[in-house]
Amino acid sequence: PDVHKWIMLHYSPFKAMWDWMILLLVLYTAVFTPYSAAFLLNELEQEKRHICGYTCNPLNVVDVIVDVLFIIDIIVTFRTTYVNHNDEVVTHPKLIAIHYIKGWFLIDIVAAIPFDLLIFSSGSDETTATLIGLLKTARLLRLVRVARKLDRYSEYGAAVLFLLMCTFMLIAHWLACMWYAIGHMERPYMKTGWLDNLADQLGKHYNDSDASSGPSIQDKYITALYFTFSSLTSVGFGNVSPNTNSEKIFSICVMLIGSLMYASIFGNVSAIIQRLYSGTTRYHTQMLRVKEFIRFHQIPGELRQRLEEYFQHSWSYTNELSPCASKPPTPHLETPSITTVT
Repeated sequence: PDVHKWIMLHYSPFKAMWDWMILLLVLYTAVFTPYSAAFLLNELEQEKRHICGYTCNPLNVVDVIVDVLFIIDIIVTFRTTYVNHNDEVVTHPKLIAIHYIKGWFLIDIVAAIPFDLLIFSSGSDETTATLIGLLKTARLLRLVRVARKLDRYSEYGAAVLFLLMCTFMLIAHWLACMWYAIGHMERPYMKTGWLDNLADQLGKHYNDSDASSGPSIQDKYITALYFTFSSLTSVGFGNVSPNTNSEKIFSICVMLIGSLMYASIFGNVSAIIQRLYSGTTRYHTQMLRVKEFIRFHQIPGELRQRLEEYFQHSWSYTNELSPCASKPPTPHLETPSITTVT
């Protein structure tokens, strides 16, 4: 097509590489943004930031780089062609801009706001940091675009199985962050939550005068993830259990989500696996028919080996058996096709 200056074709190799890089960045934000909002945005972390500066944490530098790349992606999208409803490649800059503004522009601009810098400039107020940390999760809106792009892989069983398992693990990770956030908010007022029970089990008791007391972040996250996985899979060993009303309500929601995930995700796993091995099953079935044909007609050893090798060769190229050999043998069957093949 006649492309204007500084307009990029949506099917160009550079655009494909750029989309994969943005996909990896979106997956990064989907994992680390909830973790940072739940586990790292507390008063102690804010004090560390103001003592050693914003760049003392490598995650802060990575988040700024991600925000910059998301802003660049908005500019790139404004200069990238698209296909309209008439299956025509639109290359005019004005039409591209109007199409993008009416579509994903609002979501992309919200996801590209550098909330990390706002957190740093807001001071050590924990309430403000928590509020901006929740706003930071707006980056997850880009997952909607990623989900639409992954529809093209729905015809591949192995890819669908991998995506379903990744979705399950990602949801369990999000719920683990929420589970910790509930316990962290209630712990100063109620000493019966799951965090206090974890502290008693590990022998790392909380001290209100020492903000660094209690279990480590690693202990909290692994325990929270263990609880969400056991709840979503309906295992529920009970060694990590809800005690407060908020924790019980959240556990009920997790159980409901787990039942829905069983219906929508794990219910399809057996069908996907069966489809993956359907080719192998058909191969062994056809191979059994060939062996029965050989045994019924008492074909000599050398010809039998050639016939089996032909079947394996034909299957490896066409994933099917030729019509001449796929017919089940009968006692009165004449085999001109087999004679021709041999």
